[in-house]
Amino acid sequence: MTTRARSFDAAAASYGKHRPGYPPALFDTLQELAGRPLAGARVADVGAGTGIATALLHDRGAEVLAVEPGDGMAAEFRRSHPEIPIVRGDGDRLPLPSGAFDLLTYAQAWHWTDPERSVPEARRVLRPGGALAVWWNDADASVPWIAEQDRRMRARFGEGDGSFRTPPLGLGECVTRSVRWSRRIPLDEHLANLASHSAFLMLGEEASRAYFTTERELLAPLFPDGTVEESYVVTLRVVRV
Repeated sequence: MTTRARSFDAAAASYGKHRPGYPPALFDTLQELAGRPLAGARVADVGAGTGIATALLHDRGAEVLAVEPGDGMAAEFRRSHPEIPIVRGDGDRLPLPSGAFDLLTYAQAWHWTDPERSVPEARRVLRPGGALAVWWNDADASVPWIAEQDRRMRARFGEGDGSFRTPPLGLGECVTRSVRWSRRIPLDEHLANLASHSAFLMLGEEASRAYFTTERELLAPLFPDGTVEESYVVTLRVVRV
């Protein structure tokens, strides 16, 4: 798991450039479920990567601190967001003071932790009444072309066991919401987004190149103007402590 998680370091610039962000409705829902506004909240964004979610939290007025273990990702974060503080660490060993945060967030990063360690750490750093929020941005498989692309990827890499979607138990009642959204981007950017995922980073350059040559041939007739509409479902889980 650590090797796969750290594979992002070599592709940090591409990750930051091509990965999708998150819709405003996600943060509206996060405020509702956390029971407080983001403006003025003390937030630690764990597994911050290149700062995609961290920057959006900052834009909402949160006093946000990023936590990131990877060298390459942290360097790209500092380059892109010099105004936001970042510390090195991970969810299993948070380099944060106890009882200091209103909100702990994991944007597509909770599954890289060991819940036996990360849950007690979350409990330690949150203030009474604080909240842990974890979310994932998934391609919307109800869209036919996305479902077909997902089928091809599963055939190449196998089925996941889904265990990383287990709610963070042991903190309190977990509330789940889904937020749908989409973005329109060039086909090349869509393929670059896929290429930044850990499965392809671990696959190797030659095999990935062959895969995306075929993928381009399959998608090009579906999008003759070269523009792809990526549809997503963000699954948000919030636990208040």
